[in-house]
Amino acid sequence: MAKTLTTATTEFEKLDRCAGLDHRPRVLLGKMGLDGHDRGVKVIARALRDSGVHVIYSGLWQTPRSLAISARDEDCDVIAASMMSNSHLVLGPRLVESLRELGRSELPVYMGGILPQEDIPTLLAGGVSKCFTTGTGLLDIVEAVRGAVKPWTTTIPGATPTAQLARDISLMHAGRPVRAGVQRRRPARVIGVTGSPGAGKSTLVAQLVGEYTRRAQPEPALGRCAVVAFDPMSPITSGALLGDRLRVDFNNLGTSVFYRSLAISGEDYHAVPEILELIGGCYPADGKGEHAPFDTVFIETVGAGQNETKIRQYVDRTAVVLTPGMGDAVQMDKAGILEIADVFVCNKADHPGENELVRDLRDVAGRRPIVETIATRGQGVPELLAALLD
Repeated sequence: MAKTLTTATTEFEKLDRCAGLDHRPRVLLGKMGLDGHDRGVKVIARALRDSGVHVIYSGLWQTPRSLAISARDEDCDVIAASMMSNSHLVLGPRLVESLRELGRSELPVYMGGILPQEDIPTLLAGGVSKCFTTGTGLLDIVEAVRGAVKPWTTTIPGATPTAQLARDISLMHAGRPVRAGVQRRRPARVIGVTGSPGAGKSTLVAQLVGEYTRRAQPEPALGRCAVVAFDPMSPITSGALLGDRLRVDFNNLGTSVFYRSLAISGEDYHAVPEILELIGGCYPADGKGEHAPFDTVFIETVGAGQNETKIRQYVDRTAVVLTPGMGDAVQMDKAGILEIADVFVCNKADHPGENELVRDLRDVAGRRPIVETIATRGQGVPELLAALLD
């Protein structure tokens, strides 16, 4: 008698396949060109995360330069770019060239998707390291990412100052020695953004940095800011899906925003003071790029619960993001996270229950400002930024 199957035959086993490497693989997934579908990339992202990889997902509609900026800031081991738009012969080599311009010429580029066999030799000749056609197995992709990991060096040959900053952050977060001679300085302003999962923190931070840079026009150098975004690490595989940066429009912002994603367990913000000092420090220009200290840094926490409040120790001001339906006034009073707020943000203000949320907040806010926002539209963002910079 045949055995009855109780699980899907395509289920991918969660297993740490990256133990023993120099560090957790950091792979940047992105889709260049006009490809507006990301279901396949999300399947790959989950498989990599479930194998112990730290996956940075940059989203749709990426340009070669925006992907290269993300790979530089994230100190990735490899870029995995997906293509479906018949522009691979142009965009692939342009991505390789953009990496060279940004000081990460040694970083391998993998391309996958609908790639005609006859075009693969041209892509490889143009600097693409590996090509994956449709039908490639998930385990094959995991193995290729594992193979891209090389031991971290304290300096990156040919790196621009910002690319070197990204490597210094990697080493600091991992508890490894950072090269000597870096002039460290805490940024003038550090803003924490926290709140429950799904409150819209990532979208709100993306809108805040966009508004911050717009306010500095026509002096772009004065509008440079940095973001450090934390996401949870899997307790089973130690993998992580770092998807916060996909909310930021790097096609327009370019290099005005330095954005770094990091995975942690719980509230382990142990290296935050040192990372902030690196970001606010001085990396002299070396002819291959420019880097001025970042005076304003936004820190986005993992989705926080009622008593997850440690970020308060590391920032100058804290915005707590809430949404309608989070609970009544009694729930608010017992939620320790509300005590750390300097500014309350009522996001998704177009949802039912917003008036009740604001009313209940007024009972606990005292003189602390309450700002209503709709992050997906940018509504209320200028007022929120003003409250945080005050």
